[in-house]
This record gives sequence, structure tokens and C-alpha cells, in this order.
Amino acid sequence: MPTPRMRLTPAAALQALADVPEGPPFRRLLRHGSLEVEIYKPVGEDLQTPHARDEVYVVIAGRGDFVCDGERQPFEAGEVLLVAAGVEHRFENFSDDFSTWVLFYGPQGGEKNE
Repeated sequence: MPTPRMRLTPAAALQALADVPEGPPFRRLLRHGSLEVEIYKPVGEDLQTPHARDEVYVVIAGRGDFVCDGERQPFEAGEVLLVAAGVEHRFENFSDDFSTWVLFYGPQGGEKNE
């Protein structure tokens, strides 16, 4: 089976969010096997809850604080943040231009860390 090819740009991803202004602050853009790629741009407050799968954030723009499993760390554009399945996390004090790629992968419950 050929590998699907798709080019994702921040501008196109953010436009997909803007096309449905009353919708949630995220949009799934790509799915292949266990991988799902989303764009996430919360406004004012990050209300997400723990997810059932492992995830990686790649910060597109902005800065703020990332709280993961009770630990607070500053973040800025270009950083990569890993969150294991089921771990409580959120973005706080983020700038108005904050947006991030979200990559979910692996099985429900997360992968085993060996």
C-alpha cells in the first residue's frame, strides 16, 4: 500500500480552525495508522483533560507555561513536548498567538516505557 503524502502548513491548519469559528479549538488534519495530527489553538484558557493515547506537541507559535503531571515549565515556539497517556496537562499563561501541532500515536493506554 502506498504511503499517503500530505503537506501540512501552520497557515492552512489555522485556516481550518478559522473556517468553523464556533467549533472547538482543535482540528484533526491527518490520520495514518495510529498517528493523528491536529492543530490546537486555545483561546484564553486550556480546558483539555488527559488523553487515552500518548501525544507530542510541537509548538508552532507563542509562549507560556506548560503544566504536566504537576510540574510547570516555560515553553516557546519550536519546542517539542511529550505527554504520556492519562497524564494531566495543560497550557497556562500563553500568548494570544499560541498554536501547536498535536500528534497522537500508539495504542489506547499509551506505549510501555522500556
